[in-house]
Amino acid sequence: MPSSLNIAKYIDHTNLKPYATYKDIEKLCQEAVEFGFYAVCVNPFYVSFAKNQLKDRSVKVCSVVGFPLGANLLKTKLLEATLACQDGADELDIVWNISAFKSKDFSYVENELKTLVQYTENCIHKIIVETAYLNHDEKVIAVKLVKNSGAEFIKTSTGFAPKGATVEDVKLFKSLAGEQLKVKAAGGIRDYKTALAMIKAGADRIGTSYGVNIIKQLI
Repeated sequence: MPSSLNIAKYIDHTNLKPYATYKDIEKLCQEAVEFGFYAVCVNPFYVSFAKNQLKDRSVKVCSVVGFPLGANLLKTKLLEATLACQDGADELDIVWNISAFKSKDFSYVENELKTLVQYTENCIHKIIVETAYLNHDEKVIAVKLVKNSGAEFIKTSTGFAPKGATVEDVKLFKSLAGEQLKVKAAGGIRDYKTALAMIKAGADRIGTSYGVNIIKQLI
């Protein structure tokens, strides 16, 4: 269980705001180094910039694919993903095709994810399933599809839906994931108490734009 000394290593320090500036991303990277966060998570436009800011540092760079709706064509997502990796992304947070999933076109969803994983094998893949739009049975199916895809993580939320991560969803995902899949909790995690609850529930990573606030609550 994390202590106040290592909870930072669970955090993907995030700024995906549409109005984020170079200065904002520079600050994000500086904070990630200062507080020891695992990664920064930025929009594709800022991947190479963030990578340069973090040169010779241990902080990873994460980018998003198909964000935030997931309804792009596979070819579009594939180009976005491969370019992000070429620009220096270590990890990809991929919004799966929620619309296709809700249409029960599970074969399309699985093929999409397998293709993205296959062509970006040097990156870690976190699949955002957007739990706010899923019922219990759909969440169970989601874990199975993400497992089959070869991705390393299932992620709860984009943070742009009406509801973010819940302890119950993290517990469910962890119980079904086994050793094959890790869990990233994101959406609405703004304080230390909530972050710790997610980790206790089984989250292997936390996505939040409030990482500094979380750590400062321990000081």
